[in-house]
Amino acid sequence: MFQRLREDIQTVFRKDPAARNLWEVLSYPGLWAIVSHRVAHWMWGHRLKTLARWLSNSTRFFTGIEIHPGATIGRRFFIDHGMGVVIGETAEIGNDVLMYHQVTLGGSSLEKVKRHPTVGDNVLIGMGAKIIGAITIGDGARIGANAVVTRDVPANATVVGIPGKVVKQDGVYVAATRPAPAPAVPFVMDQNLNALDPQADAIQALLREVETLKARLAALETGKEGAASRVPGEWHPEDIEAITR
Repeated sequence: MFQRLREDIQTVFRKDPAARNLWEVLSYPGLWAIVSHRVAHWMWGHRLKTLARWLSNSTRFFTGIEIHPGATIGRRFFIDHGMGVVIGETAEIGNDVLMYHQVTLGGSSLEKVKRHPTVGDNVLIGMGAKIIGAITIGDGARIGANAVVTRDVPANATVVGIPGKVVKQDGVYVAATRPAPAPAVPFVMDQNLNALDPQADAIQALLREVETLKARLAALETGKEGAASRVPGEWHPEDIEAITR
């Protein structure tokens, strides 16, 4: 127990540059939320489920972090800031996962089955992300801030947007996404992944296309207005240009 606590404290120092000393770290709600969860999870597995729920709900009151005692969480898990985090009963989280505030690992079924996500090792989940359903987030994946993920994410992939889309895989940007920005920021602080939102790029492309079509329509209408003064049956250069454009 104390060895795990020491490991959790060391994890805070590694993943939060704002952590200055031990006394500050001991005030972190994310630290106490995971310590409390480990106790509640032990109770849950030893037929003390009601007591486990009371402990988890009390922890939610004091920290703003709700972790169901049935959730399975690996080692060196860190929730930075933490307010508004919700982790469901059948969620599974691997080792060395970093999660920011307002994240939800939610269910998509009312049946008593596996209905919450499984998160692999070394995953970064940005602030406000929503991961819904019995899906799998592969090892080393990065979920962008405010992304909504409802499908499996492969290992070492970067997902952004609503709905979540893979924009980077194994360090290579996938088709239809913008080139990689430079320089890259460190892993633990790389939350600004929505700057790669493919939907925003698609919307901008559509707006440019609309403007182009509007300009062509205006040119055609201008040509029609001048047609009344022309000799019937006579071809003009602008007519040919409008047809072949």
